[in-house]
Amino acid sequence: MKKSSTASGDTAARSGRLTLYTGIGLALGILVGAVLHGQAASPEAAKEIAGSFTLVTDIFLRLIKMIIAPLVFATIVSGIASFGDTRTVGRVAALAMAWFLTASVVSLSLGFLVANLFQPGAGLNLPLPDAAAQTGLKAASLNVRDFLTHVFPTSIVSAMATNEVLQILVFSIFFGSGLSVIDRRYAEPMIHLIDGLARVMFAVTDTVMKLAPLAVFAAIAAVVTVQGLGVLVDYGKFIGSFYLGLAVLWTVLIGAGWLALGGGVVRLLDLLRSPMIVAFSTASSEAAFPRTIEVLEKFGVKSRVTGFVLPLGYSFNLDGSMMYQAMAALFIAQAYGIELSVAEQFTMLLVMMVTSKGIAGVPRASLVVVAATVPMFGLPAAGILLIMGVDQILDMGRTVTNVLGNGLATAAVAQWQGEMEPDGVPADAPAGPGIAPTATAATAA
Repeated sequence: MKKSSTASGDTAARSGRLTLYTGIGLALGILVGAVLHGQAASPEAAKEIAGSFTLVTDIFLRLIKMIIAPLVFATIVSGIASFGDTRTVGRVAALAMAWFLTASVVSLSLGFLVANLFQPGAGLNLPLPDAAAQTGLKAASLNVRDFLTHVFPTSIVSAMATNEVLQILVFSIFFGSGLSVIDRRYAEPMIHLIDGLARVMFAVTDTVMKLAPLAVFAAIAAVVTVQGLGVLVDYGKFIGSFYLGLAVLWTVLIGAGWLALGGGVVRLLDLLRSPMIVAFSTASSEAAFPRTIEVLEKFGVKSRVTGFVLPLGYSFNLDGSMMYQAMAALFIAQAYGIELSVAEQFTMLLVMMVTSKGIAGVPRASLVVVAATVPMFGLPAAGILLIMGVDQILDMGRTVTNVLGNGLATAAVAQWQGEMEPDGVPADAPAGPGIAPTATAATAA
């Protein structure tokens, strides 16, 4: 018991230091970026300076993406195999999808409500882009048919090479289900091998996450160097209304978490601080994925639930992104003076419910959804150019909200399914078959 307490204390200290250093990197990035923006001779010079910072961020994100595919595969397969039967997997999936769909409706509805209430695009008086203007976003092929066929991989190697999380998820479900039904003499060695793979990936995560404070500093410094702090004033109404909407959405999500977890939601929010800071600073949900797995298991969510629900949430539970998509579409309509009826907005909500599923957890993926959706309602896709200048600032908010929503959803599903450790996972807990490496994960925390 004493050993467990000591290990838990060391883990908490490491987690606290990483959060502190990341916060310092965030503050320094804003300061350095503001100074460099003021000293840059021209916008082109500012972009050249920012390029030096983005090199650091790009390397960090590449390292994170290097981890994603094997980690998702290992945690999902291990989780499904440890459930033992497909009925349990089905119950967990049903609970998760019920949360995801409810959260999707709430997020989109709040986005439309806030945009209608504050009218951020009305009277903007900005020069509107030409209807033929190019956005640079490949959105023409985004439709329901292509999405449904894209869910199923033609090759798991190709899916892993391109980090297609949804395709990896589908393959892993089939693979894990197969492991759970074959003779245990053949299944056990494979499960031990996959558990070993998860251990290795958590160890790699531990090393990569040490670079997070530097990556956060570089990401923020690059944005502020190019945009300057003045961009917050120029688009203040849109940015302010969006973040106000996120504050309301956070209140709703945390309230739902309280109903499911009781007072434990406070501890969960404290643990989620570190991955949320990384997500906010890098505007990438993928960057926070390995760390989110670790803190959920530290909170007490059994690894088989975390390994199954969290990757599922990365494709189907994008709360912040969906609120953004709703607000961005109405912002474009208001900027062009185009009225959308209640019926049209409701139809747009239903369309976005489908098109938002499965978008990658990488910067600007939500812009693709907006650019693909607005032409269906008589809005020019080129209107997306109006907000591309501040999209990075908005992307940070929606990404951190995605991480919060997925963390709460995973913990809630575990609580409802009875898959929670009463006092969290002890730091020295052994990792057996079908159990993700909690000891390694705790060390990395």
